[in-house]
Amino acid sequence: MDDIDAEQLEQLRRSGPVTLLDVRTDPEVARGLIAGAKHVPLNQLAGRFEELDQHALMVVYCQSGARSAQACAWLAEHGFTRVRNLQGGIAAWTRAGLPLSVP
Repeated sequence: MDDIDAEQLEQLRRSGPVTLLDVRTDPEVARGLIAGAKHVPLNQLAGRFEELDQHALMVVYCQSGARSAQACAWLAEHGFTRVRNLQGGIAAWTRAGLPLSVP
C-alpha cells in the first residue's frame, strides 16, 4: 500500500479512472465527500468488499488517514493490488482547497 497526497489524487483523477472509497461513518459522509466516491463504512468493509473491483486503481480515504490505512491493509490482504491511502484523509483534501460534494 502506498500513500498519496491530495494533489497526487487530483492528478490521478484527471489522467484516468480511479475508484474512490470513503470508509467514514454515515454522519461524517453527510457533511460531504469527494465527488464520485463509493461509501462503505470501515465496519462494513469485510461484508461488502465484493462490491469492489479487485483490479481497479483504488484510493481509500477517511477523515484523517488512519482508518483508511487500516482499510487499505485489509484490502491488500484480500487480493486488492492497486490500493492507495489518501494521506491526511478528507481533511487534507479540503485543506488543499479541493471541493466536496454533498451526498
